[in-house]
Amino acid sequence: MAKKGSKEVVKLENKETGIFYTTTKNTKSENTQGKMKFRKYDKKLRKHVVFTEAKMPH
Repeated sequence: MAKKGSKEVVKLENKETGIFYTTTKNTKSENTQGKMKFRKYDKKLRKHVVFTEAKMPH
């Protein structure tokens, strides 16, 4: 069974188009402080743009 606790599911969203990806974030690591930012492909704009971490609805 998987261990519980150190990973958190986060939502990466482009605010302009509303497109989002989900990924996991290691909450115990010192390297993942603050909001994550990635350049990913946006299907509506048909190009790579910056996606930032947003709140996940629970």
